[in-house]
Amino acid sequence: MEGPRSDTGRWGWNPWQPPTTPSPEPEPEPDRRSRSRRGGGRSFWARCCGCCSCGNRADDDWGPEPSGSRSRGSSSRGGRRPESRGSAVNAAGDGTIREGMLVVTGVDLLCSRSDQNRREHHTDEFEYDELIVRRGQPFHMILILNREYESSDRIALELLIGNSPEVGKGTHVIIPVGRGGSDGWKAQVTKTSGHNVNLRVHTSPNAIIGKFQLTVRTRSEAGEFQLPFDPRNEIYILFNPWCPEDLVYVDHEDWRQEYVLNESGRIYYGTEAQIGERTWNYGQFDHGVLDACLYILDRRGMPYGGRGDPVSVCRVISAMVNSLDDNGVLIGNWTGDYSRGTNPSAWVGSVEILLSYLRTGYSVPYGQCWVFAGVTTTVLRCLGLATRTVTNFNSAHDTDTSLTMDIYFDENMKPLEHLNHDSVWNFHVWNDCWMKRPDLPSGFDGWQVVDATPQETSSGIFCCGPCSVESIKNGLVYMKYDTPFIFAEVNSDKVYWQRQDDGSFKIVYVEEKAIGTLIVTKAISSNMREDITHIYKHPEGSEAERRAVEKAAAHGSKPNVYATRDSAEDVAMQVEAQDAVMGQDLAVSVVLTNRGSSRRTVKLHLYLSVTYYTGVTGPTFKETKKEVALAPGASDSVTMPVSYKEYRAHLVDQGAMLLNVSGHVKESGQVLAKQHTFRLRTPDLSLTLLGAAVVGQECEVQIVFKNPLPTTLTNVVFRLEGSGLQRPKVLNVGDIGGNETVTLRQTFVPVRPGPRQLIASLDSPQLSQVHGVIQVDVAPASGGSGFSDAGGDSRLEESIPMASRGGA
Repeated sequence: MEGPRSDTGRWGWNPWQPPTTPSPEPEPEPDRRSRSRRGGGRSFWARCCGCCSCGNRADDDWGPEPSGSRSRGSSSRGGRRPESRGSAVNAAGDGTIREGMLVVTGVDLLCSRSDQNRREHHTDEFEYDELIVRRGQPFHMILILNREYESSDRIALELLIGNSPEVGKGTHVIIPVGRGGSDGWKAQVTKTSGHNVNLRVHTSPNAIIGKFQLTVRTRSEAGEFQLPFDPRNEIYILFNPWCPEDLVYVDHEDWRQEYVLNESGRIYYGTEAQIGERTWNYGQFDHGVLDACLYILDRRGMPYGGRGDPVSVCRVISAMVNSLDDNGVLIGNWTGDYSRGTNPSAWVGSVEILLSYLRTGYSVPYGQCWVFAGVTTTVLRCLGLATRTVTNFNSAHDTDTSLTMDIYFDENMKPLEHLNHDSVWNFHVWNDCWMKRPDLPSGFDGWQVVDATPQETSSGIFCCGPCSVESIKNGLVYMKYDTPFIFAEVNSDKVYWQRQDDGSFKIVYVEEKAIGTLIVTKAISSNMREDITHIYKHPEGSEAERRAVEKAAAHGSKPNVYATRDSAEDVAMQVEAQDAVMGQDLAVSVVLTNRGSSRRTVKLHLYLSVTYYTGVTGPTFKETKKEVALAPGASDSVTMPVSYKEYRAHLVDQGAMLLNVSGHVKESGQVLAKQHTFRLRTPDLSLTLLGAAVVGQECEVQIVFKNPLPTTLTNVVFRLEGSGLQRPKVLNVGDIGGNETVTLRQTFVPVRPGPRQLIASLDSPQLSQVHGVIQVDVAPASGGSGFSDAGGDSRLEESIPMASRGGA
């Protein structure tokens, strides 16, 4: 995709291998005692604040470290795990508390979901009891002391992350209270009351993201004290799109509500003429998901010091969401055989996938582009980046860096599939995320493409982006990262080559408007579809668009590709496909129009085959030949009927068809060529809520499905999921007869109030891509905080007895 470069790909030498038996136990880490002299031998107080460099122990740190006073282990989630809470540490290191010492007896991080911190930082939806804050924004905490705080007392907060915290790398942060820190870190006393000291702590807008451990050091005339590590005092720090100083800042509140806080969305699929849509449960605030997101960074071996840079984080996530070359989250599978895992079409959200990866340490089978993109949206929104899921219809996969889609035909214009390595996906799904790009010239901030679907390698790793959408729009394919590949996906030309009598190939037709025909995402604050094609490319055929294509092609492997192009084109061709449900008969038509002033005779050849959405086709199973005479200005059509019996045996995953049309105009020599893809629709699930939804109270939903096929569906599996409503649940139904209707009833207990979406899917070897959704408005529990315990198994599975099924 690009030449060699120095980037996060350098971590490829250190992929984490899953253990034979996954275990949550901490890994050992080196002894930290050797760090006590870090900082040129100066004491802790000398390092954190120059005015405290005097005193009896100016050249010493805190003395010998008592056994067990510091963590000797590292959590599998990337944070520290102390062996125990230990005991207080004084200057002598013997645990003795002398009279007059300022001892911290407790810390209140005000971390309840309903407290000020969580509400102000927009983290109150996280199903966590720990403090979760966004960088560059202050939070409040209370220190409980053994005596009243005096003006001569000195207090410093310490935040540490990783196995070898270092001040210079931002993994060991020292914040002297009342004296300011470095790079935006500072803490101030806002109130003292008896033995309590209220602090306002400012985090740096450039802080590393992750889970930090907090400790407190004090100094008074009677001596020095360090609060032992306590896992209850861990603090998660995230990116902050509400902070103008953060590189991920978004200056639109409705964008932040949609692209950061919305837990569900719509993902579009199908073809440009037959767009399907499905609801996806991102579930970024579900319990365990945040730990899973941080675990992904750990599995890649990403240095903690680089985790404050959104560009690097996005690049790592795009590599790690797929499993190729790094044991990442999802195993890709486009074969149609999903017997050893889950059909990608059956997933209804990201939560089950991420929690499985966190729990087992093994890649989850299986994913395709919309699953990779849905999980990426979850991870990036969870970490605090504004992210959306984007679908590109007629998405090119350029395999030879030519920046054109090359399709080869024989002398009779029949496709030569063994030569057609480039492919055009009916649709492809990736992500946009919003950030500044200080690593690029001015003008390339804003939306950046990140694609976790493994198609081609980038610096030897299966990752893609972040790539500035602005660079794609203008054909600036020399901009990092992976701009040539993404440009080809949205704005390359489709070039048809015909084999000549001497075995050479000649360009016989160029489609300039066949790639990237429509680029869409879910609209803000609604479930409508938003067309965002204009931010990726100038209007098709405009001077600016053609200039961008020429600029990009000049950097490709075939810069002179259009040199032999013929120009006589007075016969136009259009393909129309009937909208049909799987199991029904259908028809496709080719309409020819003579736009010239002379009579034209067209020899037409139609080849029909089934195709995966990735453009990989099966053998031709039906073809039609016809000669059509056209008077000047006249139109005529050729129709090919296709029965269910004809296509049934050839169906592949997602039920799409590819019509290859080729024609030859006798009088002018004009060659006509077109590839048209159309899909067979699948039915939706019907969901009905039976009663009101209240936090903590059982609620019931009814699911109704009618089998559209005259054949039996075997091994039918339903999935049910909804953030704040239902943890991922799998229902094994068994077989459903031909044209049979089934009715299921399921109960769930909402755990969070507000508007929620409950999503269901159905999957069987004979039928997939069946889903449904219902809006559930959850009322708060009476007299409570509005939240309920979100515990329970992350994945429930049960079989549904025949007695609970409805009739046909």
